Amino acid sequence: MAIPMKMRAGNGDIRVLISHPSENGLRKDAGGKLVPAHFIKSVTITVNGKVVLDGQTSGGVSRDPYLALKVKGMKPGDRIKASVEDSKGEQGSIEQTVA
Repeated sequence: MAIPMKMRAGNGDIRVLISHPSENGLRKDAGGKLVPAHFIKSVTITVNGKVVLDGQTSGGVSRDPYLALKVKGMKPGDRIKASVEDSKGEQGSIEQTVA
């Protein structure tokens, strides 16, 4: 299943919202059993194919993480792509052209 994402980009700003449950593997359910870890483990953002963010994360990331960054030199027509992968191998990506 693809990881749902939303993105807004323009005026040098890139904002990405990732819809994800983000379990760190330390919480117990009502029966006292540990809930398995399930979190975003990598994020990559490119502008016109050039990597501007390449990061690895861990179980400390909150549910539905929000990323925001500024990129110098962005202009209308630039193509932005954000890609993520979680600890279970599920992936998601979104692309947008700067207006």
